[in-house]
Amino acid sequence: MRPKILLVEDDANLIELVTYNLEKEGFDTIRTGDGEEALVLAQEEKPDLVVLDWMIANLSGIEVCRRLRRAPGTANLPIVMLTARAEEADRIRGLETGADDYVTKPFSPRELVARVRAVLRRLRPALSGGNLDYAGIVMDTTAHKVTRDGRVVQLGPTEFRLLRHFLEHPGRVFSREQLLDAVWGRDVYVEQRTVDVHIRRLRKAVNTTTGGDELPDVIRTVRSAGYALDAELVPVGR
Repeated sequence: MRPKILLVEDDANLIELVTYNLEKEGFDTIRTGDGEEALVLAQEEKPDLVVLDWMIANLSGIEVCRRLRRAPGTANLPIVMLTARAEEADRIRGLETGADDYVTKPFSPRELVARVRAVLRRLRPALSGGNLDYAGIVMDTTAHKVTRDGRVVQLGPTEFRLLRHFLEHPGRVFSREQLLDAVWGRDVYVEQRTVDVHIRRLRKAVNTTTGGDELPDVIRTVRSAGYALDAELVPVGR
């Protein structure tokens, strides 16, 4: 699966240059030069990382970054700030607002791609290639095999896809609607409560040993928001 990058930039030439280099290196891109549209795309398209220009239409990059960090569905979304502001105070402001890295213009496209890869390796290790591995859970997507702390976990096809989506976005909260779109597909009609059924099945498979003992629950329920795969293990049933 190719990592998806949301590129928020209003310079047409720079958009083409960055898009070309990202897609050449194995990324899919979504593009906009509008801050308000960027917020909508971040929710709807669920990118793996945002490359965010400081100076864009309608909302500044700083404000977009601030709102992404405040929204439950995008609070953990990696953000690389892209800007001509090179002063130390501006870099600090960008990082304190929530950016994970800061690239100043002019820049080398190879440097930007390297920064994007570095942030993904640090914050989305599952996207760096090979097995998906998080909090003791290892998924071999080729062999269709899952283990937790070395113990084989038996999953049905839907639970496997659900867990894979969580592993690709650890710590990020997804609403039932977002999970339906990502796991079942936008063209398939399924009631939202179906998500709860499969979450219960996934919890039982991942959190119960072959001897019937219960392990700490790695699926966090966020009231009025949805579910997340959380490294801060919480007691079963919470």
